[in-house]
Amino acid sequence: MKMFLLVVALALALVWLVLRRHRGRTETPDRRALPSAAPDTSYHAVSIRFEKRACDAAREYEGRRLLAVEAPKLPLPDCDAAECNCRFVHYKDRRSGKDRRSPFGSGGISATPGRFEPERREGKERREDTDPF
Repeated sequence: MKMFLLVVALALALVWLVLRRHRGRTETPDRRALPSAAPDTSYHAVSIRFEKRACDAAREYEGRRLLAVEAPKLPLPDCDAAECNCRFVHYKDRRSGKDRRSPFGSGGISATPGRFEPERREGKERREDTDPF
């Protein structure tokens, strides 16, 4: 009987741990967690997505990411389309692509101690070896 109770208690503890661990993954995300929601960094960026028949004003922004605080309002002031279909695409950061910093240079993970300024002291060494032996 003790062995049965121990197995049941162990099984309940295991189920509780599994449910606790997966609880955060199964919840539906709220609007704040979506990438198009409010920015969570000061480098929140946007780009303008447009259709093939977009105006020339929108085409000037093709391939560019702008800081969200610096982005123009839509429709663009120079837009000459009858109906503007431009939309913003949101990004966490203005930078795109891989990080160009090297992990082996200064400031990264490396075996070198870094860069130091050359010695500027002038004059004779005070601790000369005067021991005759």
